[in-house]
Amino acid sequence: MTDFIIKRAANAKNDVLAGITVSLAMVPEVVAFAFVAQIDPLMALSGAFIIGLIAAIFGGRPGLISGAAGAVAVIFVGMIAEGHTRGMLFDQPIENMGFFYLMACVILMGIIQIFAGVFKLGRFVRLIPHPVMMGFVNGLAIVIFWAQVKMFSHKTLQVSAEGVKEYVNTFMQGAELYTMIGLVALTMAIIWLLPKITTKIPAALTAILVTSLVVVGFGMDVSTVGSYIIEGGGTGLKGELPMPNLELWDKLPFNLDTLSFILPYAFLAACVGLIESLMTMNLVDELIDSRGDGNRECIAQGAGNIMSGLFGGTGGCGMIGQTVINIKAGGRGRLSGIMMALALLTFILFTDKLIEQVPIAALIGVMFMMVIETFAWSSFRIMRKIPKSDAVVLVVVSAVTVIFDLAIAVFVGVIISALAFAWENAKRIRARKRMREDGTKVYEIWGPLFFGSITAFNEKFDVKNDPDKVEIDFVESRVSDHSAMEAIFNLVNKYEEAGKQIKLKHLSEDCKLLLYKSNPKFREVVVEDIDDPRYHLAENPEAFTKGLSEYKF
Repeated sequence: MTDFIIKRAANAKNDVLAGITVSLAMVPEVVAFAFVAQIDPLMALSGAFIIGLIAAIFGGRPGLISGAAGAVAVIFVGMIAEGHTRGMLFDQPIENMGFFYLMACVILMGIIQIFAGVFKLGRFVRLIPHPVMMGFVNGLAIVIFWAQVKMFSHKTLQVSAEGVKEYVNTFMQGAELYTMIGLVALTMAIIWLLPKITTKIPAALTAILVTSLVVVGFGMDVSTVGSYIIEGGGTGLKGELPMPNLELWDKLPFNLDTLSFILPYAFLAACVGLIESLMTMNLVDELIDSRGDGNRECIAQGAGNIMSGLFGGTGGCGMIGQTVINIKAGGRGRLSGIMMALALLTFILFTDKLIEQVPIAALIGVMFMMVIETFAWSSFRIMRKIPKSDAVVLVVVSAVTVIFDLAIAVFVGVIISALAFAWENAKRIRARKRMREDGTKVYEIWGPLFFGSITAFNEKFDVKNDPDKVEIDFVESRVSDHSAMEAIFNLVNKYEEAGKQIKLKHLSEDCKLLLYKSNPKFREVVVEDIDDPRYHLAENPEAFTKGLSEYKF
């Protein structure tokens, strides 16, 4: 009993320290992601706190860290901008309407994720091939990189010849550009060098602190978090406890028009969030050699997003980088995620003014380093070593992620991989032909028989020139779907219409039942009484070992 208590206390200590370490590493990335989505950084921090806390307590994978992730943030960029525009077209214009659409979208996103967990859809993440995952992270890295490049511009007021005023983004030039590049390079250099010296200090947080001190110490006139918020029409950060956002219910029109506007974004965000969360869960399973509950994780992620939307936060999901930091720091239990969330709450309440002074260049440097770490550079090395279909999937998923979004990219990648798999298996269907002494022609079918191999299967037979007696042996083939059964049905009819006798051997039980149900005459065609050890082993793979032991070679 004493040993058990000591072990639990040691784990608790590791979880607490790991959770605090992760929170320090998460703050700069969450704030940076807020600028990717063009929302208030405290809105992103609040979402990270709420989602992280709920997922840590109720999720299906202890040790997994959740928060406001970039994969979800990039989906909301277009919706928020369009939402602002829609708000100004109301009979009574509403400023920053995009943020209210965002909160409603996050709530709907959570509802979709809960349904996914209830209907046990979490298992389907296993169907995502590795090239799709590599393309996913490559595309995500490119999207985040391009979002940071856009930060090298600022809004300037221009007046046209007709006197129309409008804000346009202009790229930095001269000393302003060189200063920004220098500060970004300083941040990246610290993040790269510090872990080589010590891993006890969070590199990203240290880089931000050093870059901020350089800016303040030399009195540099550069863009900061506070100035960027004010430039975008905000009033600065306000450190306060997340509370239910009652304005949402007053200003957001609850009608079919709103639903049709936010539903596509909510569905994409829900899919991306679950894919990244479940991929992260699989990673933790491999790192600590245990198994999580994917469906429970789906429900917890959904509940976290619903609460985040109700309390004015943004959407989120499992975060691969922070989860790896947690595991490497010794975090194994739910306590590590809870401590991370509580530490984030502390930052929300007491460090709002400090966050305002952080230079934008420091956040860009953090995100550039994340892009470098996220991008699967090994994909270039293995491109010529993997099958061409996998290489195509990797490139296509990366491109679709950049052009459209992450969820569509994953779906496209899975579809292409499935079609490539079906094509390769369709080419494996073969028929070995031989004649018996009594004049019966035997077709021994090899390979999977399914919708993709039906055409090749039909080409194996010569109904017109075959003898009067034909036997088709399926012992080396597996009848996989209804298309295969329909092909067998049509083949039997062709032989019988030609006045020839046909027998079918070693059909699977489900295929025989369907044939019997479709037409009773198949009971005369299918051979049931077969004394063949191979057939019984094929029908019952678990008997394979026993069958071998009984064989005498």
